[in-house]
Amino acid sequence: MSCRRHGSKPTIALWMLVAVADVALIVATAGLLTVLLVVAGATVLGGGFLAARALGRRDAEPAEAVVRRRA
Repeated sequence: MSCRRHGSKPTIALWMLVAVADVALIVATAGLLTVLLVVAGATVLGGGFLAARALGRRDAEPAEAVVRRRA
């Protein structure tokens, strides 16, 4: 058996280059404007999802501040 480590930096860098090449191929195939519209739409949807989660997590009653006074 080999003792090679998984997840080393050169391997991650290689896969990042593959991902960048995939994005370049998608842009070349679909067109720059189309890809920018899709990315903008995904960003808006993601922001809306995060805003909905943040609004849903608000407590009904505000948390009481703990204040201690010295006697």
